[in-house]
Amino acid sequence: MFELIRPGTKIDFVGKRHIWIGISVVAVIATFALLFTKGLNYGIDFTGGAEVQVKVPAGWDIAKLRNDMEAGGVKGLKVQQIGDVDARQFLIKAQGDESSLNKISQQVEGVFQKTLKQGEYELQRVDVVGPAAGSSLRMSGFLSMFYALLCILVYVTIRFDYRYSPGAVLALFHDSVITVGIFILTQKQFDLQILAALLALIGYSNNDTIIVYDRVRETIHQHPELPIDQAVNRAVNETLGRTILTSACTFLTVFALWIFGGKVIEDFAFTLMVGIVVGTYSSIFIASSLVIWISNYHDKRLKRLNAQGGGKIKKMGFVPRPEPKASLNP
Repeated sequence: MFELIRPGTKIDFVGKRHIWIGISVVAVIATFALLFTKGLNYGIDFTGGAEVQVKVPAGWDIAKLRNDMEAGGVKGLKVQQIGDVDARQFLIKAQGDESSLNKISQQVEGVFQKTLKQGEYELQRVDVVGPAAGSSLRMSGFLSMFYALLCILVYVTIRFDYRYSPGAVLALFHDSVITVGIFILTQKQFDLQILAALLALIGYSNNDTIIVYDRVRETIHQHPELPIDQAVNRAVNETLGRTILTSACTFLTVFALWIFGGKVIEDFAFTLMVGIVVGTYSSIFIASSLVIWISNYHDKRLKRLNAQGGGKIKKMGFVPRPEPKASLNP
């Protein structure tokens, strides 16, 4: 049977954990610095703008429609095809301030009037999103990410114990922040579509982290004599083949969407590609390293409390759940 990683592989992933965590901390701090200085390029979902649904003649495509609208002075433009190609229906999204929102539909119609006759095109729907509504939607979007991380914290605490849950949540926070940092650097539009991709990445990355954590817990049960850093390193090596294959197959699928999916899902696929790479890195280097740090802190605290009197340990809730007796095949 083909094996990407040979059994017994002993790559020292956790030996340089201070370096990996240092790099990640610098990247997270740099992202926040860019967020407050350069800022995200928010789409009309978050800043306000207008959406105009149009029907155009045969032979028109997204590229032609976008070029004509840009030449006509429509700013902050994003064009999306609706339905089948034969339907020739497009959704034009344009940014604008409160005073110019109602004029966007007139601008769009003016572009068509220059090249088409009345009846050759149709403005089917015009929706306006005000700046206040966009700001409220932006806050709701970020709150949804916060609640997702909070629920994962509760889940991992119940599924494992408190030694594992902070590492899982911090790794997911790390993935989200770094991905947002890439969007700040590239100045790609950040809209609801990208927010949906970030929420999908939180679930994907958490699944990968849980696989590693499950093997860590099993390794600790099977080899209680191993120090925590050796147990974690062994668990990461044993799940490395699965992590690489899963991430590589997912990345190639999303890469195909990015290349062949067109402008409609290009940024969505780009977000997933970045998140898959960052999420795989964090599962191997960040989440596992945090388990070691928290476990060492927990053991030192237990020793100190035990020296003061064993009754304080149970009273303060520092006794973790026993490791499971079930085992997985390596």
